[in-house]
Amino acid sequence: MATIPPPAPAVPPPVPTGRPLRRSIGVLGGVAIAASSTAATTTIGIGLTAMALTVGPHLPAVLLLGVLPILCIAGAYTQLNRVEPNAGNTYVWVGRSLSPWLGFLVGWTLIVATVAFLAYTTAVTGSAILQTALVFGVTGVAGLDVDPGSTAQGVATGVLVLVAVTLTAVAGLRTAARFQVALLVFEYAVLLGFLGYGAVTGPNPFSWDWFNPFALPSAQVLAQGLLLSVFCYWGFEAAFSVNEEVRDPRDASRAGLITLLSVLGLFMLGSVAFQRVLSDRELTESGEQGLAVFAGHLAGQPWATLPLVALMFSAVASLQAGVIPTARAMFAMSRDRTLGPLWSRVSPRFGTPAAGTVALGSLAAAVAVLSLAIPRLSDVILATVNSVGLLIALIYVLTALAAVVRFLGLFRRSWRAGLVAVVLPLLGGTVLLVITGYLCWLFATGTDHFAVDPDNGWFLLTVPALMLASGLVAAAWARWVRKSPYFLRGNDPEQPAEPAPTETVIPEPEGSNHR
Repeated sequence: MATIPPPAPAVPPPVPTGRPLRRSIGVLGGVAIAASSTAATTTIGIGLTAMALTVGPHLPAVLLLGVLPILCIAGAYTQLNRVEPNAGNTYVWVGRSLSPWLGFLVGWTLIVATVAFLAYTTAVTGSAILQTALVFGVTGVAGLDVDPGSTAQGVATGVLVLVAVTLTAVAGLRTAARFQVALLVFEYAVLLGFLGYGAVTGPNPFSWDWFNPFALPSAQVLAQGLLLSVFCYWGFEAAFSVNEEVRDPRDASRAGLITLLSVLGLFMLGSVAFQRVLSDRELTESGEQGLAVFAGHLAGQPWATLPLVALMFSAVASLQAGVIPTARAMFAMSRDRTLGPLWSRVSPRFGTPAAGTVALGSLAAAVAVLSLAIPRLSDVILATVNSVGLLIALIYVLTALAAVVRFLGLFRRSWRAGLVAVVLPLLGGTVLLVITGYLCWLFATGTDHFAVDPDNGWFLLTVPALMLASGLVAAAWARWVRKSPYFLRGNDPEQPAEPAPTETVIPEPEGSNHR
């Protein structure tokens, strides 16, 4: 791959950075964080059957097509990370190359979407744990019958898990990465065993037509399927959120690409295995029980419970993987004084943004609990999760455009470098922009009335629009009240937003478990 020469040194207005984050993990740790964020087990266990409702048997075709623009976007992340590794990544890169207002909106949107996603996943995680408890014969706790269908029990259990994984994230990225690795090893071992066995021995005949995108019934189905596949790959960029905590910033790029290729392989194996084992009706109607139904065809008890345990582990891991990157993004924004000082306080003991991590976990837990008391809030959360694919696609588009603007001059030096850093991101961003625009049009014209319903097209467009509007208000506050220097820098794309982090490592206290 062509390399991008670093830009000439620049001296932007000084930004108080405070204590830096501690560099404590390598490529494996970055892969663990990013892989847990993509939550391949959850996607396969729940997402494949949901996608099958839209694209039918053409799951492999859609997942393969969907990864192509994402690989182009990953190239943009890689090249931008090489010249400017920053925990804020897209927030910083878009703000420097395009506009500070756009950059702030990117960071703000990710924060709000993640809080909603964490609140939603908290209930899902709790329900998965209760289901697993019933399978293992635990029918009651402290005189209370275990009921996986109870929203209150699911939220209460999930909040306890959220608290635990938040505290683990506070204790240091190395500790969190080790925890994620342990969960991933079990998840992937179970997945590879069951999916591989199902792909080989399934009773349904294999068909190459599953890989044929031209067999899809309409352009609308293709667009919807591609956006769903983009959502499936969402999370690989979590590796770039810890680029100030890996020993070498290039390890973040390697971790992101390794994660993408790994989950692509799992998705291909899963989509083939499901269709080799499940009937057409089971594939489209099993819903959240897809993985359990699949495992039940291949093994009896207790072996059939292993995929359910893996799904539970994946939900737990995705909670922590949602907290870690978002806390780093808020750390970077606070460092620029676009958010308050709480989010950039680094623990001298653990070298992590401890206060911000706890505050973020507490906020997500509070939203999850409030959703029990305010039914309409639950609808808003679900609508946010349903429309998050649109928002993520737009953020990817802006990242690609930031790379194009920043590296456009490379064609004067090397056409190969320009191809990697400009043409491929531009191609990937254009594809995602077309898909997103088409789906927004479908949402807008697919209904003739507004309703507070997560399936209503106008509501699905209103929720992200309100997120962006609130972001503009927050940006104005940061610009004119906080007087953040982030909005005062020039937008010369050849200059980094701030000097690249140094290799200075915080000395660890004697007796620390990080040694």
